[in-house]
Amino acid sequence: MTANPGQTIVIVGGAIVGTMSAWFLRHLGHQGPVIVLEKDPTYRYASTTLSTSGIRTQFGCDINVRMSLFGAAFMKAAKQHFGPDADVGLRENGYLLLAPKGPPTARLEAVRMQREAGASIAVLTPEETRARFPWLNVSDLEMATLGTANEGWFDAWTLLQTVRTGARALGVEYRHAEAVGFETEGSRIAAVRTAAGERIAADWVVNAAGPAAGRVASWVDVPLPITPRKRTAFRFSGPLDGAMMPLVFDTSGLWMRPESGRFICGITRPGDDPPAWDDFEPDHALFEDHVWPALAHRVPALEQLRLEAAWAGHYEVNELDHNGVIGFPGTPENFVIAAGFSGHGVMHSPATGRGVAELILHGGFRALDLSPLGYDRVRENRPMVETVVY
Repeated sequence: MTANPGQTIVIVGGAIVGTMSAWFLRHLGHQGPVIVLEKDPTYRYASTTLSTSGIRTQFGCDINVRMSLFGAAFMKAAKQHFGPDADVGLRENGYLLLAPKGPPTARLEAVRMQREAGASIAVLTPEETRARFPWLNVSDLEMATLGTANEGWFDAWTLLQTVRTGARALGVEYRHAEAVGFETEGSRIAAVRTAAGERIAADWVVNAAGPAAGRVASWVDVPLPITPRKRTAFRFSGPLDGAMMPLVFDTSGLWMRPESGRFICGITRPGDDPPAWDDFEPDHALFEDHVWPALAHRVPALEQLRLEAAWAGHYEVNELDHNGVIGFPGTPENFVIAAGFSGHGVMHSPATGRGVAELILHGGFRALDLSPLGYDRVRENRPMVETVVY
């Protein structure tokens, strides 16, 4: 089943995944109405704009490596897609993933898979790591891996606004509206209902609602184990030159990278991660109790630093396996899910948007086979676990 040229496609969620889906629908030739519903056009609390905007190829699942490579290529081609002034600020400083003492078999096997998928990954001994990054304490490390291309960070706000402007120029309609439910007819969604009482007729509906995607799916009784989880990021300054620094992912769960002459960081603490529906209050105690000690251990120069700011955003965590869900749940038959990326949604939004458009317009994937991320694994409780998350 594919869309007819004049059919109406309604996308619930106007941040980066919804916007990429809308742009690719037009880019691939859909002529009918494409309507994007976004409850907050300022994007103040959107996961996209509150993200730390990283892109990496060091994942545990090869489909995620390939999606990152697609995303990096898309960003590098921004001027071709959106004009000579398009620049999303991609900096390929790489990700430096540190491994603790112990057998390196699993890490080396992951590197082999990543390289086979097209990634450029260097394997470093502790001595080689220290030689490249003399400010690091490597005394308790077994090895490190460094992405030497297609890894780093970019400006997520600029990416969103660039693609959104491009989508609107192609006739995509953005509406300031909060979706609150669906109307169904038989095995299809017939319309989207909004908080303002509007009824928007739809031939196809895309669930790109990010952390709220599980709630949206529940309107048509589709189980989707996606919940919002709070992540706090901190900005600080310290006596360290970060000009050529990669993003460092520490054995403690700490991550840090340079940002505009300063640094930003955060930490992952498995097992202490409850759902956070409306909680955007930064966890300030996290810095004093966990972040600063980890920073001082890994980068001794940062025993002295000055904390300047903190903010919190939400990950759309897929509780099944920390991987995105892209595809049809079966019923309703005109319902497409694109959510649950568990912290890697922004970097994977170009591949996701392309995949959504291909599913609707062609009935299957063409540029990149995203079928491993389909809904069947959710229905069958068959996780494909992504291990490299934070």
